[in-house]
Amino acid sequence: MDEIPVLIVGGGPVGLSASIFLSNAGVRSLLLERHPGTSIHPKARGINVRTMEIYRQHGVEASVRAAGLPPDRARFIIWARSLAGEELERRIPGRARPEAQRISPITNCLCAQDDLEPVLRQHAESLAPGTLHFGAEVTALEQDATGVTATVRDAGGERRIRARYAIAADGAHSRARDALGIGMTGTAGLYRSINLLLRADLTPWVAERPAALYFIEQPGLRGTFLTINGRNRWGFLINNLPLDVDVAGYTRERCADIVRQAAGVPDLDVEILGIAPWTAAAQVAERYRAGRIFLAGDAAHHMPPTGGFGMNTGVQDVHNLAWKLAAVLQGWGAPDLLDTYESERLPLGRAITEQSLANAASMGRVGPQAVAHAARPTASADTRARPEFLSEVGMIFGAAYASAAVVPDGTPAPAVADPVTQYAPSARPGGRAPHVPLVRDGGAVSTIDLVGRGFALLTGVDGKAWREAAGPIAAARSIPLTAAAIGPGGDAGDPDGAWAAAYGVEPDGAVLVRPDGHVGWRRRTRAGDCRAEVAGALDRLLGRGGSAVAARSAAGG
Repeated sequence: MDEIPVLIVGGGPVGLSASIFLSNAGVRSLLLERHPGTSIHPKARGINVRTMEIYRQHGVEASVRAAGLPPDRARFIIWARSLAGEELERRIPGRARPEAQRISPITNCLCAQDDLEPVLRQHAESLAPGTLHFGAEVTALEQDATGVTATVRDAGGERRIRARYAIAADGAHSRARDALGIGMTGTAGLYRSINLLLRADLTPWVAERPAALYFIEQPGLRGTFLTINGRNRWGFLINNLPLDVDVAGYTRERCADIVRQAAGVPDLDVEILGIAPWTAAAQVAERYRAGRIFLAGDAAHHMPPTGGFGMNTGVQDVHNLAWKLAAVLQGWGAPDLLDTYESERLPLGRAITEQSLANAASMGRVGPQAVAHAARPTASADTRARPEFLSEVGMIFGAAYASAAVVPDGTPAPAVADPVTQYAPSARPGGRAPHVPLVRDGGAVSTIDLVGRGFALLTGVDGKAWREAAGPIAAARSIPLTAAAIGPGGDAGDPDGAWAAAYGVEPDGAVLVRPDGHVGWRRRTRAGDCRAEVAGALDRLLGRGGSAVAARSAAGG
């Protein structure tokens, strides 16, 4: 058997993203997906700003945005008795307000999953031709001390594939997770829904109030119109069905009638293109790793769709994991580095699932037992979802890791009144490297554009000693690292003079940003021995020790 470095099980957005990230890190992978092609249902649609930043760093943002809906076509969230009837409430999501948009150089994107997956697949195949196989089902995964063996069944029969590591991105009903014996904590069944894909011209009722979601509330019917192209192609969710509902009774004719009822247009011409029942859950895997196999996406966390965090959290899972696998496989990181995937992502998966459940509870979508365990479950009496719903700026940008792959600098975490809705940009180690507008080669760029493939050492204009130290160290250890001076005469100009304050350093200080865009180490001012400081920081971040040097760095600020 030929051995590949990484096997990816599952070809949805998470698996396809993992293929892209690994290829850009110089790691060969093989993706296997049991379905014959990409998704035929819209499913997830909202790609939040943090995920779009990641796609920008990996060269696919423009293609994803071109496949999606322009932001002005989905400005509102609307509750109504029907599309043609009484409007009950209209909101501008907090994520779209000007103060939130200053956090990043880009915006979110509404792109239905059946439009997104072909874009990701094409990009992944352009980076690694012949390494994505659809119609190939992984029927068994076994592992030993040196690798993983997969049994695969496809049109050519059954075969075995050997890999050093495997990523299980095979969905909420993950066979890989079950085979590993990894349990799930939380609530398995919240409610049943039916996802419809339909063709109907709804322009007369939506053109003047373009929204991402139209929540319909009627006695006996709670449904949601999901904007896809904003004209004649829509998703519709039949919400809050009992867990024991007979979904077979929802024929195309019945579903078309329900859509007409929700639209408030009895003679609406409706064509039902697809019907996909599913069950909402709020569960997180007890572990994200078993030996050489890692869980990601819905295989690791199955959360209610209220808030749109499921796909985004999964893409960010594999973004965290890919650079660590590259480090270990290429020899510049120690195997212990892989332990930090679980220690960083599992607590975040739990927190996001809890907040998604709280959103669902505030909208009346879960039963009493689940509501009792939901954080801040109810909305106020005059609204139809809690204020946090679609205003979770803190959740999107505020992930702050505390693991062996972060060197603390002794500074406190920035204080915010509500970590769900509020975000205070900070370059404190563990957090996302903040966006600061810069200028390079006469054009506008962001600090976001300086990070995201390998390590990035960012310094002020007086940080030459840091840059001179880092280059030879990285070269000697084959660590992908770029260095940039920010300020007058540097690699990027700082016209507003905002970088040093935003990153908490003096002109001779330095910040080391990990390949996933999170700050790994920071030194406020120049050290007596910059070479030793940088070497120690990289050792610590990559699981190679260096704790004494890291401790000196923290003490020095």
